[in-house]
Amino acid sequence: MKAKAIHLLIIYLALAGILNVRAQEPPSLVRWLSFKEAFELNKKQPKPFIIDIYTDWCGWCKQMMKTTYSNPEIANYLNTWFYPVKFDAETKDSIEYLGTTYYNTQKTGKSTHPLAKKLLGNQLMYPSTIFTNYTVNFSLNSQGYLDIKKMEPMMIYTVENVFRTTPFEDFKKNFEKAFYDTTKPKTELQWLNFNQAISLAKKHPRKLLVVIYTSWCNACRVMNKTTFSDSLNADYINKNYYLVDFNAESKDTIQYLDKKYLNNQDNGTPFHQLAMNLAKNNLSLPSTVIIDENFATLDLIPQYLSPKVLEPVLRFYGDDAYKKEKWEDFQKKFKNKK
Repeated sequence: MKAKAIHLLIIYLALAGILNVRAQEPPSLVRWLSFKEAFELNKKQPKPFIIDIYTDWCGWCKQMMKTTYSNPEIANYLNTWFYPVKFDAETKDSIEYLGTTYYNTQKTGKSTHPLAKKLLGNQLMYPSTIFTNYTVNFSLNSQGYLDIKKMEPMMIYTVENVFRTTPFEDFKKNFEKAFYDTTKPKTELQWLNFNQAISLAKKHPRKLLVVIYTSWCNACRVMNKTTFSDSLNADYINKNYYLVDFNAESKDTIQYLDKKYLNNQDNGTPFHQLAMNLAKNNLSLPSTVIIDENFATLDLIPQYLSPKVLEPVLRFYGDDAYKKEKWEDFQKKFKNKK
């Protein structure tokens, strides 16, 4: 009888220990998925992935759950725009990833899952956070604890496709300038609305540099606050272009090329008719449009541009080099001058 009581006590203590561990697990507002669930959902509605790689003994992993992933704004953004995957780097489960199944053959004790080694390139550090686009052909890997300030630019960089044109470290610097730096730029830009720019261009011909954005596009804000005002570009823009601030959701009536453009949402989008027209009915944010002195569109650039990327573009059109040579030849010469 005594032995049976001891046995029951051991079972009780074990269960109490498990329940206590579960009770102490840090809260998270993020709706975590397995790899299988995320890939199944991605077939129906493509989204980027965020992969949280952790272990059950990692203190900073738990701290990140308590803080960063429990922040309502971060959690809401991740739940809306990503498929969040939580991956125990020492799980014994077999996992299929991009057509290959990975097995943890060591069934007892702690051992690193082969998929964790693949994703981290054998640089095993926890927590590790991986951001990928929905086709998984782009990957941004951050090792160590991420607070909210560090997480924000990574999310925007991935979701708004900034990775297509700009290294992350460059974007991160400009993101911090746009959202946290209160220092005024050396050169103040002369922003105009579309109607003002057209009126001026008719009297004093000059090319238009049209920046299409929305208030909810974070990459747009970074670009507007840093790319154009950068010392590489600001003076040149003021001298050679009329810089147009064009919110794609504007309700203004705009007279352009003998036609009135409105925003009555008859195109099935919340965007202004002229924004859609300039973007050839395929608006991507941010977009930059260059228009010549006769109001003909010279170029549409549907992506985020860093100051360095924009600089040769401004000069290619501003100096009329486009009339004499191809962009590729001009770009090579421009790089050699630098």
